[in-house]
Amino acid sequence: MAEYILKNEEIQIKVDSHGAELRAITDVKTGKDYMWNADPTFWGRVSPVLFPVVGSYKDSESRYEDKVYKMSQHGFARDMEFDLKEQTEDTLWFSLRDNETTKEKYPFAFLLELGYQINGRSVKVLWRVTNPAENDMHFSIGGHPAFLAPLREADKITCYISFEGVNSIKARKLAGGLASDVVVEIPLEEGSILPVTEEVFADDALIIENNQTGKVALLDADKKPYLTVNFTAPLFGVWTPPGKNAPFICIEPWYGRCDKVDFAGTLAEREWGNTLKAGEVFEAEYSIEV
Repeated sequence: MAEYILKNEEIQIKVDSHGAELRAITDVKTGKDYMWNADPTFWGRVSPVLFPVVGSYKDSESRYEDKVYKMSQHGFARDMEFDLKEQTEDTLWFSLRDNETTKEKYPFAFLLELGYQINGRSVKVLWRVTNPAENDMHFSIGGHPAFLAPLREADKITCYISFEGVNSIKARKLAGGLASDVVVEIPLEEGSILPVTEEVFADDALIIENNQTGKVALLDADKKPYLTVNFTAPLFGVWTPPGKNAPFICIEPWYGRCDKVDFAGTLAEREWGNTLKAGEVFEAEYSIEV
């Protein structure tokens, strides 16, 4: 386990080789932190990568070629040690390959590469997945970055979320950690703004599908943006632990999600899954602006 730092005149980031996890974004001039600090009282992670599954398989099981594989929520990459592949003045790249342990949970060979690049007040998060084998590879990948947010006060809104370009969002509800058939429409104030109240996350994360927006910002009590996540992912989650008044909010670009409550198919049949043929490469990215 090792920690790596990138710094320019505006921001400094820290990345841990364990999980290749982004652990901090700090304003160089003011010392202001933007990432959650992994306090286990609320949630002991900061920004894990979700691979090779986003969310959970039904019954924590996947099926491929008549075999059943057991794997816990969000996959194994977040708990594995990555190798540093490259470090430059503004970029870090880490890599992880399959091994005997991963093959017990997930039947495919893979090369997973995670990159971080800073430019001004922006951090670009880069994903690259390669299929080195001859058979098709089925996978999901997603981010789970947690950003500091003001503690909610009684009868007072201290934080807002802005969804660019929409005046309402359609969110799929969870049932026992799996995707239900219930989709609710949530109206937004002033064209794009959602006040953060305890009720917003009472039923766990908001799952927002079908490219409804590609820009989500956190706003302070005065509705002034202080952090923005830009992405092209087809779906994303927004989450904070229900009922805890936790001082962070996660904005999570996803290429995949948990199974439906009634799913009974194979890895190849999962909704929002991705497939790579032999030698193919999947690349995606999102950015955090502070």
